[in-house]
Amino acid sequence: MASAPTPPPLLPVTNPAAAGSSPAAAVGSDAPIATPALRLFLSRLSESVRRSLSDRRPWTEMIDRSAFSRPDSLSDATSRLRRNLAYFRVNYAAVVAFALGASLLAHPFSLLILLGLLTGWCFLYLFRGSDQPVVLFGRSFSDRETLLGLVVASFVAFFFTSVASLIISGLLVGGAIVAAHGAFRMPEDLFLDDADAASGNSAAQGLLSFLGASGSRV
Repeated sequence: MASAPTPPPLLPVTNPAAAGSSPAAAVGSDAPIATPALRLFLSRLSESVRRSLSDRRPWTEMIDRSAFSRPDSLSDATSRLRRNLAYFRVNYAAVVAFALGASLLAHPFSLLILLGLLTGWCFLYLFRGSDQPVVLFGRSFSDRETLLGLVVASFVAFFFTSVASLIISGLLVGGAIVAAHGAFRMPEDLFLDDADAASGNSAAQGLLSFLGASGSRV
């Protein structure tokens, strides 16, 4: 009686892509962005913005037409501006941010350049693990080389394109609106007690506290 044919021996199969991959490519594929640091940054940013917006004054109170009058002198305008800045600080920050955003949205190309720079800073330097080198075209770049490249790219983008002029013009327009409103808005009906002042200082500090998430990187 004939025996059953013996099956051929199984040969080990290797993945050509995995076998031919270079160490640099392996480092690049196994080096993800530090997502915990990014999540911490975003959570601190949203918390700081939410806490700061809680001190926002009603817009109807800010644009009350019956409270506007021409200042008697330059010192009177300066005193009004100082008191209005302390009372409407969050509203004024929103006005400046709106003017800056409108200036950038009117020029989409400059906005894309700015977003590209911010993305490069975030994912190539701020939120990248210190043990994860940047690998481009098969070459590994150190932290110093990466920082130098980002600084040069930011310098070129700001001073050889219209990004810097748009940011400056947006800030100037927002500052002019704030200065005009603060000088012509009579602050006699505004009351800022010590508790409001203390909360305003803490909110202003809290708005910048999210930078601590990436401060150890710099």
